[in-house]
Amino acid sequence: NHHPDPTVAKNLEALIKRVKETGARVGLAFDGDADRLGAVDEQGNIIWGDKLMVLFSRDVLKNHPGASILGEVKCSQTLYDDIAKHGGKPVVWKTGHSLIKTKMKEEHALLAGEMSGHIFFADRYFGFDDGLYAALRLLEILSADPRPISEMLADVPVTFSTPELRVDCPDAIKFDVVRAVTAHFKELGLPVLDIDGAR
Repeated sequence: NHHPDPTVAKNLEALIKRVKETGARVGLAFDGDADRLGAVDEQGNIIWGDKLMVLFSRDVLKNHPGASILGEVKCSQTLYDDIAKHGGKPVVWKTGHSLIKTKMKEEHALLAGEMSGHIFFADRYFGFDDGLYAALRLLEILSADPRPISEMLADVPVTFSTPELRVDCPDAIKFDVVRAVTAHFKELGLPVLDIDGAR
């Protein structure tokens, strides 16, 4: 399993062990203020935010065909493709809960999520990131579908990601560096999404 965030992987070790020992269908974890949901499938694999969003968006789109659903720039393309495939309107947006909440209102989006496990439900809820509520929505999906989570996600193409790499850069030039990188890739003729850094 590939870990975009090694600290999260470390923190979930005990949960992964427990899921395997007990044969649980899912393992749930929360950060200190419980606004993020961490989840582990029945095999002990971490379900990163974009994969959780696949499960949640499919569920929301069943009842609300054509709904707008937001992801952030770190989410894999597989999420946006899956939203579109299931009849939703995928929106890529900047990382950060205040930015996401504002954009959700603008787009009248019913759901938004980040790789980090911040999931925002405006469907049957208030549109902010609540880990406990997201966990209950996941349990609701599981209670209605007997398949294991790995099987529910089996049709999502496999992706690979490096861990999050943080490079020290003086504040005075950090925006110039990102601008230079963005310009470089655009000059190479590559498709660059530049709403928040360079994707």
